[in-house]
Amino acid sequence: MTTFALAIVLFSALLHAGWNAMLKAVDDRAGVLGAVSLAHALVGVVLIALSPLPALASWPSIIISTLVHYAYYLLLFRAYRHGDLSQVYPISRGLAPAIVAFSAWMLIDETLAPLAVAGLVAITAGICLLALQRGAAAAPRSTLGFAVLLGLCIGAYSTADGIGIRLAGTATGYMGWLFLCEAPVPLMIALHRRRNRGQFAPRTLVYGLLGGMAAVTAYGLVLYVKTIAPLGAVSAVRESSVIIAALIGVFVFGERPWPGRILASIVVALGVVALTWAG
Repeated sequence: MTTFALAIVLFSALLHAGWNAMLKAVDDRAGVLGAVSLAHALVGVVLIALSPLPALASWPSIIISTLVHYAYYLLLFRAYRHGDLSQVYPISRGLAPAIVAFSAWMLIDETLAPLAVAGLVAITAGICLLALQRGAAAAPRSTLGFAVLLGLCIGAYSTADGIGIRLAGTATGYMGWLFLCEAPVPLMIALHRRRNRGQFAPRTLVYGLLGGMAAVTAYGLVLYVKTIAPLGAVSAVRESSVIIAALIGVFVFGERPWPGRILASIVVALGVVALTWAG
């Protein structure tokens, strides 16, 4: 992975950890998720207007990714309702790199150099170590179940999008239709809120739209890098966002203990360096 690609993915990781931390901090998570999806759809409309139609071969990936994203949002809402940020986030994101690397090898015969494989293993190990710092083995089964299912969803849509965007012939066109397909999410949340006579606070909409812009920028950057770098490597570096989330957990939410998090951060950092050296 080149330095340019690495910088883009690390910036994406920062944005993603930030909006997930905001989602954990707010009370109206359903409202914020609805606004996040709305931001995706609005950006999608703009990208569609400025881009050609994606190639027919990429549409199965768009459909698969869209359906998996629906499940992802539902699981994300449930997971943060029952678990801590520094537990759910590393477990779910930590599963994704290995899933993506294995899927890319099986589906498109994409392999990594030995040093890159070592880097991926180090990143995954560091993420798992970070998850265990929160007592994952003793956590409620519901929290672990939601986190594991989230990881499977992340691996599934990451693989689908990595393959689809390469077949699309237009990165922005692929992103546009993928983002627009999230439009049913805010509509369903709004209808449910209306049936239950609930209201959206203006602050919820503002937070959601800001989080949505961070989310759409983060994933858009990752999709672009997947056109110029191996899927497994991109996914592994992308999940270094768990370190950022852990630091937010320590300094913003006051989560403890911190020594294990520092060790996990060093392991992940070494893995990122190995992936960069592997080229």
